[in-house]
Amino acid sequence: MAESVAVRADGEEREPAGFAFEDRPRMLEGVRAYGLIMAMWVRSTMAYRASFAMTLFGDFAVTAFDFVTILLMFTHVDALGGYSLPEIALLYGLSATAFGVCDLLLGSMDRVGARVRDGTLDTLLVRPVPVLAQVAADRFALRRLGRITQGLLVLGYALVTLDIAWTPLKMLMLPMTVIGGAAIFGAVFVAGAAFQFVAQDASEVQNSFTYGGTTLLQYPPTVFAKDLVRGVTFVVPLAFASWLPALYVLGREYPVDLPRWVAFLSPLVAAGVCGLAGLAWRAGLRSYRSTGS
Repeated sequence: MAESVAVRADGEEREPAGFAFEDRPRMLEGVRAYGLIMAMWVRSTMAYRASFAMTLFGDFAVTAFDFVTILLMFTHVDALGGYSLPEIALLYGLSATAFGVCDLLLGSMDRVGARVRDGTLDTLLVRPVPVLAQVAADRFALRRLGRITQGLLVLGYALVTLDIAWTPLKMLMLPMTVIGGAAIFGAVFVAGAAFQFVAQDASEVQNSFTYGGTTLLQYPPTVFAKDLVRGVTFVVPLAFASWLPALYVLGREYPVDLPRWVAFLSPLVAAGVCGLAGLAWRAGLRSYRSTGS
């Protein structure tokens, strides 16, 4: 049996005393730790099933108001930015579902700044499992399934209503968009959490790119300025989480004159931003200094 590696409060790795674990890759170790912490919170949640049902419905209802807003707009207009209601429903459904999956798995990342301020991050650093897995699984909220359910219902409405000439590539694009979009949003969550090591009260900055980003993607790109569209395509590539794949499925041209095949780059873009987010997280964690409390 080989001892696992832990991280000291100054960010350096050390050998923990008194802990012996199987010799396994750090990634697998993190996934296992995440699963154990998640299972603990799920058991805690299901101990009060009536409360869980009410919070699940509440989360579903609150997120549903976003689409109700769009429905109210279409009581006064026939198109928004040149897009019909079913077309916007496709944008909305893909964005909401992808973000919902990410929010379920990584929704606690915005609490890093609070942990740095109150010193509770120190307790995670002395445990012989990756800190990222512990932070991501902390307070795992099963009620966030309500957001995913609502997004899937809107997506289902769009697919039933739209008259799309389906091809194998277009059918493949839908699950690829949800998975790739969740990974892109996840990278933004992790990068934002890493930024909180420097600016400890920056959770709202992170939320502007995550929650704000998914709201942005729920509307067609034609209603926004081209500079903003370029920004979410080339700087923070949220467009690959919804706009580009959805416009490929709809057979529409992208506003910044990109070729249609760019929509298939979503997995590569997701892998790239996840790698950069991982580097940012490691840099942030190594820069952390204990509060001493």
